[in-house]
Parts: sequence; structure tokens; C-alpha cells
Amino acid sequence: MKAYYYDNLPGDQRAPHDSGRTIPPADLSAIGVLYYHIPSLDDVNALASSRGYKNRDEITVSPEKMGDIYETKVKSFFDEHLHEDEEIRYIRDGAGYFDVRSKGDEWIRVRLEKDDLLILPAGIYHRFTTDESNYIQAMRLFKEEPKWTPLNRSGELDSNPYRKDYVTQFLN
Repeated sequence: MKAYYYDNLPGDQRAPHDSGRTIPPADLSAIGVLYYHIPSLDDVNALASSRGYKNRDEITVSPEKMGDIYETKVKSFFDEHLHEDEEIRYIRDGAGYFDVRSKGDEWIRVRLEKDDLLILPAGIYHRFTTDESNYIQAMRLFKEEPKWTPLNRSGELDSNPYRKDYVTQFLN
């Protein structure tokens, strides 16, 4: 895992966009983002159990697996959004980026590779993209039935109770 401020320069979203300003894991945890490197599936299972996660699925994001919808899907993942559920992603293969908002509303880019696990709290604004390899395989963990409902950022979303809870807990 490598975390740094996003450079905000134009160009392909899959490029590193590394500003050179790194972020230590403690700064990520201060905004509710938890990172683990877990090479053992048994340890992933133990973490999932301890957090009440009962279900999971796996997704492969690549042109070969997704065909013609790949570019559209990757662009939709990159739209800034939040979820009303905690989000756990465990990288099984490949690499990609999760961008999350800092306390100052700047983008922080987190590069994840095989055996990296990231937990995003409910209500955090974020986005995702593969890296330039255009390939990632990830396990998605869910407390209940698998769902993935992104709510794209808007002024109205600031009154969402999950967003308000997130702001109260991590940004105030």
C-alpha cells in the first residue's frame, strides 16, 4: 500500500497521479480508513467474522473479463460517491487505486496490490479505478446480502444520515 495526495493534474485516471506528498497509515485511520496487508485467507476470514461480515463475492475488473462495458464501468467507479455500508475490499490479484477525501476535502490516493485489504467507513466520499495494467481481482465483503449502491456526491447528499454520522465521527 502506498498513500499520497492526488496531484489533480489532467490525464488518465489510471495513471499514478502522485503529488509526492505521502500519507502515513495513521492519517488514513484518522479519517476512518483502515488498511491491512493480509496474505492469508484464513486471516481475512477472521477479520470478516470479527466485523460481522457474512457474505462475499469476487469481481475481476479487466477488459478481458468485462468486454465492451469495461471502460464505462471503470469510469462509473471513478465517479465520486459514498455507500451507506462499510466497504471492505481485499485485493486477490492485480492493482488499483481508491481515492478518498481528506479532512480538508483533498483527494488521497491509496494504491492497493495483492493481499492488501482496505476498509472504508459508511458515508466517506471515494472513488475507484484500476491502475494502468487495467486489471484487478477483488473480494468484496458484505454484512448482509451482497449489494453495491453508490450514491453520487451532490449537495443533497450532505444531509444523508450516513454522511452526517461520518462527518461527526471523523471530520469534526
